[in-house]
Amino acid sequence: MSKEENVIKFYVLCNRLKNLIRTGWKDWNVQRERLESVAEHVYSTQMLALAIYKEYQYDIDIKKVLMMLAIHEIGETVIGDLTQFQISKEEKEKIEHAAVHNILSGLLNSSDIESLYLEFDERKTKEALFSYHCDKLECDLQAKLYGEDGCVDLTKQEDNKSFYDANVQRLLEKEKTWEKMWLSFGQEKYGYDENFLAISNFAKDNEIERYR
Repeated sequence: MSKEENVIKFYVLCNRLKNLIRTGWKDWNVQRERLESVAEHVYSTQMLALAIYKEYQYDIDIKKVLMMLAIHEIGETVIGDLTQFQISKEEKEKIEHAAVHNILSGLLNSSDIESLYLEFDERKTKEALFSYHCDKLECDLQAKLYGEDGCVDLTKQEDNKSFYDANVQRLLEKEKTWEKMWLSFGQEKYGYDENFLAISNFAKDNEIERYR
């Protein structure tokens, strides 16, 4: 294939993410006329990364972070958006890594992009860990916005497997609201540093819808 065809092929493939709705919001039966797509999540992670980088002055390569976040969901163009309650971490990595390799194998000079994707997934560098935390915190903050908008009814979760997870039930009992449960779940599970924790706690303790 020509360079031009490779560019168009990759663009059109990634364009699928504009129409791929985040599975978590569907699982929780979020009632809103328009739900967040994976592409919108990708954009939001990048903007969150920029804001945190600037406010807290992290010693990281922010261009590398933005590149990681730009590509961190490209596997979902093939496998869809699978949550931790649907598939094990190991199985998801296996099929997603294979999908990313197949997606990028047709692009010229794509090995560097694939390496960056794998670096993000391994979370062993400071840029990868920062990117990963942006990815997770963005989801927490979006949940807070949906919760403040009254988009989730906890009495209508009969078919939602994640609702019956023991940790979810424990945090719902502790926090009383869906959105605070979501933020607390992230704080416990993802190992945020003190800055990410401060942002998460601010969101938990304050109405953030007012900043729209």
